Amino acid sequence: MDDKNPKSSSGRFRKWFTRKHKQPDPYYLDELSDGGEDEADDFMEDVYVSSFEMDPCTSTNELRIFVGTWNVAGRSPVGSLAVDLDEWLKPQDGADIYVLGFQEIVPLKTRTVIGAEDPTEATNWNMLIGRSLNENFGCPWLTPMLNPIPSDNYHYVKIPASDRRASFSGISDTTLIRGIRSRTSRQEPPLAGVGGSKYKLMASKKMVGVFISVWMKKELLRKYCVSNVKVSSVACGIMGYLGNKGSVSVSMSVEGTSFCFIAAHLASGEKTGDEGRRNHQVSEIFRRTSFPRSAKDDDNPHPLTILGHDQIFWFGDLNYRLDLGDNSARNLIKKQDWKALQEFDQLRRQQEDGGVFQGWREGNIEFAPTYKYSSSNCNRYSGGLPNRSGEKQRTPAWCDRILWNGKGVKLLSYFRSESKFSDHRPVSALFSTHIEVMNNPRFVDKDTIVPNIMPPEQIGTSRNDEEGKSTLLSLIVKDTEASSTHAQKL
Repeated sequence: MDDKNPKSSSGRFRKWFTRKHKQPDPYYLDELSDGGEDEADDFMEDVYVSSFEMDPCTSTNELRIFVGTWNVAGRSPVGSLAVDLDEWLKPQDGADIYVLGFQEIVPLKTRTVIGAEDPTEATNWNMLIGRSLNENFGCPWLTPMLNPIPSDNYHYVKIPASDRRASFSGISDTTLIRGIRSRTSRQEPPLAGVGGSKYKLMASKKMVGVFISVWMKKELLRKYCVSNVKVSSVACGIMGYLGNKGSVSVSMSVEGTSFCFIAAHLASGEKTGDEGRRNHQVSEIFRRTSFPRSAKDDDNPHPLTILGHDQIFWFGDLNYRLDLGDNSARNLIKKQDWKALQEFDQLRRQQEDGGVFQGWREGNIEFAPTYKYSSSNCNRYSGGLPNRSGEKQRTPAWCDRILWNGKGVKLLSYFRSESKFSDHRPVSALFSTHIEVMNNPRFVDKDTIVPNIMPPEQIGTSRNDEEGKSTLLSLIVKDTEASSTHAQKL
C-alpha cells in the first residue's frame, strides 16, 4: 500500500489542460512533465477529450491581413508621399490588419548604424500611415504629436473580456496602447491623434533602418481577444552584430491563433556566393529571435520563437538576385516574360535546393523586378548600356519579397506599387487567414457520458441526483478521490 497522499486532482487537471492547449514550439521545453503520475491522469485525459469531441468549443473566423514591404532608400517621409502611400495601402479596401515593413528609413551611415537610436523617422512614418489608413474613412488625423513615443517597444494592453463586447465608445486610447518603459526608464505617453480613428497602432519596432508597424481595425479589439503582443530585433550586419542588416519582429495572438511578422533587410551584393551570406543571416534571425515571457503576460502560453507560431509572415528587402546576365535579364523584362525570368531567381533556387525557407510559400510573381531604379522619380533601371556616368551597374532583381508559412493562410493578391519615392518599388500581399475563436466552453453532463467512459469498477457506485447535475470537473475530482480511497483500502 502506498502511504503517499495523492496529488491534488484539480491541480493535475489544470496542468493537463495547460499542456493540451499549449501552442507547439520546437524550442520550448515543456515544464509540465507527466512523468510519475498515476493511471488516474490517463483516465482524466480520456474523459476530457471525449467531452470536447462531443461538444466542440472552438470555431473558425476569417481575418484579412495586408503585408507590405518597402526600402525607402534613406529618405524621410514628406507630405507629397501621402498620395503614394494611399496607392500602396489601398485603405479603401479595408483589410483587418496592416503589417508594414520598411528598410533604410534612415541612411545607413556610420553615425546611424553605431549611434543611439533616434525615433524621429519611425514616428513620422507612423503618423503618415495613420493618416492614410484613417482619413479614408472620414476620421481626420489632426492632433499633433507633442510627446511622440519612441519606436523601441509598444505594448498592447488587452481589453478585459467584460469590456471587449461592450460599447466601444467608453474605451479610451490609453487603455489600448501604452508605451513600455524605454531605455531611459521613462514611461512615455500614448500615441496622440487616434481619438476617432478606425485603425489602432498595435506594435512598432525600429532597429537602425529596419522598421515594422502593425495596425488593426479598432472594432476587432472589441470582437476578439488580442494578447501577448511582443517585439524582437536581431542585428546581423557588419561583424555579424551591427544593425545595418537584420530583422525586427512582432508576435501576437488573436484568440487561439498566434501570428509572427518578420521584417528583414539582408546582405546586399550580386557576386557569386553572396546568396550564401543571405542564407546565413536568415538562419541567424531564426536562431536569435525570441519573445520571452514576462510577469505582465496572461496565463495563456505564447510562442517563444518564430517557428512556434501558427502563422508566420516574412517580408522585406531580402536582396536575392537573378543568376542571369544583365542584358539577358533586361530582354526578358522588356518582353514581360516573368515566368522565364523566375527560373533564374536566387531565392526560388535556394528554396528548391534546401538552402533557405524550405517549405515556405510565396505568391506567383507577375510584376517587374522591384530593384534597382536609377533614382527617385525615375522609371528606368540603373545601369545598362550605355551606362551613364556615375551610375551603379545593377542587374534588375526581385529583391523585395513576401513569404509565409503555416496553415489557414490563403493568398488573395501579390503585387507591386509604382511609387517613384526611392530606387525600390513597394511590394504587397493580401491574405485571408483563419483564426480559432474560443467559444464559452460547456462541459457535458455526467449522465450523458457515463455509459461510455466510466471504468467498470465505478459504474453504479455513486449516481444520485446531485452528481447527475455536476460538471465534468466535479466528476473528475470525485472519481479521482474515489480511486484514491479504493487504493488506500487495498
